Amino acid sequence: MLQGERSMARDNRTLGKFHLVGLPPAPRGVPQIEVTFDIDANGIVNVQAKDLGTGKEQKITITASSGLSKDEVDRMMREAESHADEDKKRKDEIELRNKADQAVYGAERMLKDTGDKLGSADRSAIESAMEVVKAATAGTDANAIQRALDELTSAQHKAAETLYRQQAAGAGAGASSSGPAGGGDGAAGRASSAPGGEQKSGEVIDAEVVDEGKPQ
Repeated sequence: MLQGERSMARDNRTLGKFHLVGLPPAPRGVPQIEVTFDIDANGIVNVQAKDLGTGKEQKITITASSGLSKDEVDRMMREAESHADEDKKRKDEIELRNKADQAVYGAERMLKDTGDKLGSADRSAIESAMEVVKAATAGTDANAIQRALDELTSAQHKAAETLYRQQAAGAGAGASSSGPAGGGDGAAGRASSAPGGEQKSGEVIDAEVVDEGKPQ
C-alpha cells in the first residue's frame, strides 16, 4: 500500500506490505487475483487480495494514523509536479520494456503452437528478431528497444500471413475436389416437371382460362 502522487512506486510513501504466497506455477496471464479496497468512515483502509483459482487470500489494515499531514501532502504534490517530465520518461520506458517482454513471450508461443507448419525462413526470422529484442532490453536505449520490437512484430506478421495463405489454399483445394458435378440436377428437374413425362422442350400446350368470378 502506497501513498503519494509520483508515477513510480519507489518515489511514494509505503503504508504497508503483504504477500500473497503459496500459489501454484501457471502460465502468464492465467492467474486471476481479486483485490478489494474498503475504506470506512474513520479512514481505516482494509485491503484484501484473493487468488480465484486456489481461494488463498491475504489482507492488511491501514489505520488513519498512517496518513500524511496537510503539509506533507502539499510537499509531495509539489515534488510530483517538479518531476513530472522525468517520471513520464521513466514510466514510458518501463511500459516499453514490458511490451517488448510480452512480444517475446507471444513469439515463443507462436513458434511452439505452429510447429512444423511454419517455414524455416519465417521461423529463423522470428528467432533472430527475438534475440535482438532481448539484447535491446538488456540495455538502456529506448529507441533501440522500439526498433527491435518493430522488427519482431513485422516478422510475426509476415509469418502469420504465410500461414493464412497456406490454410486458404488448402481449403480451396479441398472444396474443388469434393464439389458436385454441375448441370445434371438442373436438366433432371426440368424433365421431371412435365406431367407423365410427355412434355417436350419447346412444345406449345393449349389451355382454357376460366374466370371463377363470372358465370359461364
